[in-house]
Amino acid sequence: MTAREGAPSGAAPRIERDGLPSWLLPVRAAAEQVLPEQLSRFLPPAEGGRASAVLMLFGEGPDGPDLLLIERARSLRSHAGQPSFPGGALDPEDGDPDGPGPVAAALREAWEETGLDPAGVQVFATLPALYIPVSRFVVTPVLGWWRQETPVRPVDLGETGAVFRVPLAELTDPANRARLRHPSGHLGPAFAVGGRLVWGFTAGVIDRVLHYSGLELPWDTTRIVDLSDEALALVQGDRDRSRALLGGDARTT
Repeated sequence: MTAREGAPSGAAPRIERDGLPSWLLPVRAAAEQVLPEQLSRFLPPAEGGRASAVLMLFGEGPDGPDLLLIERARSLRSHAGQPSFPGGALDPEDGDPDGPGPVAAALREAWEETGLDPAGVQVFATLPALYIPVSRFVVTPVLGWWRQETPVRPVDLGETGAVFRVPLAELTDPANRARLRHPSGHLGPAFAVGGRLVWGFTAGVIDRVLHYSGLELPWDTTRIVDLSDEALALVQGDRDRSRALLGGDARTT
């Protein structure tokens, strides 16, 4: 599906900070105050990089407050099978990357990937733009409140393998948390939730938002798991295997 075929019409919504549920207020406060260097050591270069955006969409599901995530299709050339936020590169029609472009792109990409109706999303904040060196993406996380939910599903199985919601209670559960060691030696946060391992850029943003909003619970930051074959196999596993991985079934330190 292209951005033109049945795409929702109208300009990108403005940021509306009022009317949120009380549990989201600390998230809004953190987003409005956090500095780029508090979110990541990878910051956009002075020039270059491809402007993109992701949608960090908060909702209230059957198990309480949650986040909407997707699993990238296993056939993709990069980040195959990896859980992530909906999102992607800005298109020309999205508008100015330094203006409304990231909000428009985040909502458009979420619609293209999950079928959600952007009209039901209240964008309440954006985070500072961050950088993904390996892909040269300059990514603006757009924070939204799913005030009027619509059905979601993988729209194009060639791009999106699954669409799922993760309760914040699972993301903040210390038993589901670890630091993941990439083969490059880089250490980053990871979450074993819903039978999937959330890591990389997505886990980094979730980790920092939980921390600065005060939603984070104390967890064992010395628990380290390697990005091994066992860890990658978690993408197809269940919750028991997730917990088994963090408990020592993979190569841990």
